[in-house]
Amino acid sequence: MSSRIPLIYSPKVLELFRNPKNLGAIPDAEIHGTAGSLACGDMIAIYIKLSSDGKTIEKASFESYGCAANIAAASIMTEMIKGKSLEEAWNIDWKTITEELGGLPSVKYHCGVLAVGALRRAIRKYFEGKKDKPSWLPEDLTLEERHAIEEEKLMEQLSKRVQSLK
Repeated sequence: MSSRIPLIYSPKVLELFRNPKNLGAIPDAEIHGTAGSLACGDMIAIYIKLSSDGKTIEKASFESYGCAANIAAASIMTEMIKGKSLEEAWNIDWKTITEELGGLPSVKYHCGVLAVGALRRAIRKYFEGKKDKPSWLPEDLTLEERHAIEEEKLMEQLSKRVQSLK
């Protein structure tokens, strides 16, 4: 007998899990980034294709390895950023994603954080090495970016420990 209590997901989460929107890589994406770790069970890769003038997100897609909430969060986020500027996309936060999904169980909030972390890491990476970084791009990493890095470091440390036990 299992002592686990099943998680209750909103109809929107279940729909996007079963029929994710914008799934798959964009081969000619100008912007791409990842967050998460396959070792922990949740990972998101984000791909963004900009309009010809470079000011608007024309296409956005994702690849995900993870639970229903992870897939739904990445899917809804790609829908939310299409047609927006990079600054507008940057300003989307995990709480907004959670609200758009009709809520998430509290133990799954990290899925929204991870989706935003992947998005912000991708946008930050896009501007690396460019002379004219936008004024809206903060110098310091955001909470979501730090969360993604901390999760990856933890998985790296745990993998090293496991290897040393062999």
